[in-house]
Amino acid sequence: MSTTPAPAPFLTRALAQARFEAGILLRNGEQLLVALVLPALALVALTYASYPDLGPDRRIDVAAPGTLALAVISTAFTGQAIQTGFDRRYGVLRYLGTTPLGRSGLLLGRAGGVLVVLALQTVVLGALGLALGWHPRWIGVPAALVTLVLGAWCFVALALAFAGWMRAEAVLALANLVWVLLLGLGGVLLPVDTLPAGVSHIVRWSPSAALGDGMRAPLLHGSWPWMSHLVLIVWGALFTLWAIRTFRWRD
Repeated sequence: MSTTPAPAPFLTRALAQARFEAGILLRNGEQLLVALVLPALALVALTYASYPDLGPDRRIDVAAPGTLALAVISTAFTGQAIQTGFDRRYGVLRYLGTTPLGRSGLLLGRAGGVLVVLALQTVVLGALGLALGWHPRWIGVPAALVTLVLGAWCFVALALAFAGWMRAEAVLALANLVWVLLLGLGGVLLPVDTLPAGVSHIVRWSPSAALGDGMRAPLLHGSWPWMSHLVLIVWGALFTLWAIRTFRWRD
């Protein structure tokens, strides 16, 4: 008499999905371009260029934390929004949601895959920054890691909100447009205080500026960015509720 084998424990299934998701991101050339190559080019350009103004501190010390913040947005938001949008269009999400992995396991696996890729990005971009002369405040590393995790949660939730209610082509266009806008005016690479006055007052409370400032404050000055973390938590909660209410598993 044959018996059906019991499914693996939930955590085991989620971890296996996280490894799978990380592998997809790392094998995708377009994803690597946005997630690693472009942030690395931005780091080199900001370090050696004299424009734009980055404030009174050494350019590399300001640019490196901002580049790490940009990497979070590239992977957690742009990459996840596009991938999830097309997975929904082609029925991948609907199929995986009916497997023993389940919908919660799929979402947890995707979040885990993002964290794996972010860890690799942080190591590579951090090493490049050190090679260019970056002198981070090592006492601020724990606070910066907390910022990375909060930023990843916030922007993954935003990515799922985008991908769950718009067509895949619209997600592709809008996610790339948002990435470009945040790159220039979102307070990610450029400190908020260096932006035009009319823009800085609005951008200061955005999740992108909170992420950028939340990386610069500990790594540049060694301070704990309490306000940036609070802003990220509020936006992360709002984006999560938005995603829960609007996300569709099929077109």
